Amino acid sequence: MDDPSLREEPNVWHNVRQELAQGRQWVDRAIIFGYATLAGLSVVAFTWLTDRTFGLFSRLYAAWPLALLVWTPLCTVAVAWCTRRWFPRAGGSGIPQVMVALEPDLTPSQRTSFVSLRLSVAKILLSAAGLLGGLSIGREGPSVQVAAGVMLHARRWLRKDSELGVHALLVAGGAAGLAATFNAPLAGVVFALEELGRKLPPRNSSLIIVVIVLAGLVGITFFGNQHFLGTIVVPPISLSMLGPGIGVTLASGLLGGLFARVMTASLNGAPSPLNALRRRYPLPFAAFLGLLIAGIGLATQGATFGGGAESVRNMLTQTERPSFLFVPLKFLATWLTAWSGVPGGIFAPSLAVGAGVGYDVAYYSQNMTILAPLIALGMAAFLAAVTQAPLTAFIIVMEMVDGGAMVLSLMAAAMVAAMLSRLISRPLYPALAGAMYLSLQPAYVVRDSREDNSHALHSAPEAPSDIAPKAAPGSSAAPSSSPAEASADPSVPLPNTAAAQPPASTAPPEGSTSEDADTAGAAGDSAPK
Repeated sequence: MDDPSLREEPNVWHNVRQELAQGRQWVDRAIIFGYATLAGLSVVAFTWLTDRTFGLFSRLYAAWPLALLVWTPLCTVAVAWCTRRWFPRAGGSGIPQVMVALEPDLTPSQRTSFVSLRLSVAKILLSAAGLLGGLSIGREGPSVQVAAGVMLHARRWLRKDSELGVHALLVAGGAAGLAATFNAPLAGVVFALEELGRKLPPRNSSLIIVVIVLAGLVGITFFGNQHFLGTIVVPPISLSMLGPGIGVTLASGLLGGLFARVMTASLNGAPSPLNALRRRYPLPFAAFLGLLIAGIGLATQGATFGGGAESVRNMLTQTERPSFLFVPLKFLATWLTAWSGVPGGIFAPSLAVGAGVGYDVAYYSQNMTILAPLIALGMAAFLAAVTQAPLTAFIIVMEMVDGGAMVLSLMAAAMVAAMLSRLISRPLYPALAGAMYLSLQPAYVVRDSREDNSHALHSAPEAPSDIAPKAAPGSSAAPSSSPAEASADPSVPLPNTAAAQPPASTAPPEGSTSEDADTAGAAGDSAPK
């Protein structure tokens, strides 16, 4: 409390002269403003491209629906092959990759293997290709990795002693990507603090806000200042809403926790016959999953194809009634899509599943007058259960549907659902990020050199029964990035390194193109955390 700076008023003219005298600092700020604009443009381009590719898929589905039994598996295999061959760190959502890149002990080449301008371009193209095949993916998680990669590239142009370090740029870019995608600036700020920036210095909070504002303004310029899912009408609160609201919250929380647990076990390569089959035959496995996804989509008359935003809008406006199997089948299609190894997010599909839960409760309890509030509660609860980030979940939904009148209800539903999910599953994104980070550590070796060792790098935090510890996972040693330990996808075959110490080099993953000099130098400085 005894701060000398608080004893007297600031000298305005002295402070103005001091600010104007720091010319190089203003250059740094101009660079940040420029890259924030580029981050917004990248999200706009991503949105435009994914809308066009899914539109092409929709036309194909309308003209030749049975052709999808061939088209969707082919697209799944093509995207999975490109991801495994050239961009293994582009697979999946993108949020776990940003979390790993925030670790302060990574080398610059390790960091740019998770987040870089090159990966941002790949993420956009591969995610759009996935939607061209009708896969159940969203663009929200990928937008986080895309915008973070753009902002990280700004570091190469800043002063060496700039306070705008790698950590601040990654958090600001990730938050801007989420905010621009949903037109939800408050959700971007909360996401940065709840998921990415737990150790963010207070002085960098203004950077996050500036980047979110600029990226958001770019999005509004192209798409207009509209709520992502429109505006809902909330009837007067009454006790008759209590039972259905509790039912939606509990069902969404349990289903979301189950979804997180299944996703964690599948994507981290937990020991199982199916994961062993996936590791041995990754492309045929992806093709089979693509066939299942196509069959599920045909069974639901196309409702489970894509992210699901259109299905949610139809539920809110009661344009069409979803199938009574929509919730379990959308759940299944999203899990199978992620398991195939293609890039794509789960935010939009999760919102669709939660909306389906709310619709079903309203329909079968004959409470259609409160349909919109129950759908909003279902979306917030299911997303909170999947991510175990309740603040981000309820604020995203509130901004997407203009649900200011439901703030307390959405908050309560998100908190309860997240608590239920914690009884069932580990937090999804930190668990996936932990497995990726563990893959950089010389932590485990395989006892039998004849066995495939890829799952040894993705079983966090405990080692499976066929793996013996070599060093403590919490060791302070810097992580290695040898070719055998760099793959983000547990299905990527890796050479055996049981008898060798990890090399000191930081080579890129086997089968991937090395980061070019421009991207590799983007994170050239230390990452304050």
